[in-house]
Amino acid sequence: MNVYDWNAMAEERLNPLVTRRVVHTDRMTIAKLRLSKGALVPLHSHENEQVSMIDEGALRFEMGGRDIIVRTGESLVIPSNIPHLVEALEDSVATDIFTPPRQDWISGDDAYLRK
Repeated sequence: MNVYDWNAMAEERLNPLVTRRVVHTDRMTIAKLRLSKGALVPLHSHENEQVSMIDEGALRFEMGGRDIIVRTGESLVIPSNIPHLVEALEDSVATDIFTPPRQDWISGDDAYLRK
């Protein structure tokens, strides 16, 4: 059993508008992402099922030809292999859970986030 202190964990700067803190387990990846207003995570997809829980702010997800706005206290489930993009409509914090673990994040092959 491991205990993680999100507040003590260093934030990794992915680009000028996005930071993350991340925990990888044998079966999932859990991340706290901080997105400044205007941040854009470009269109991408992954094998991982994703649950995005909005702790603060509002994010616009574009998925399947639809715009879905998710606000503080709401969650969105993104099925495996569905292309999606994300735009921060205001300063936001999201907790994302992925299963299986994000191997691209573990290996550092996540260049789409670093633009």
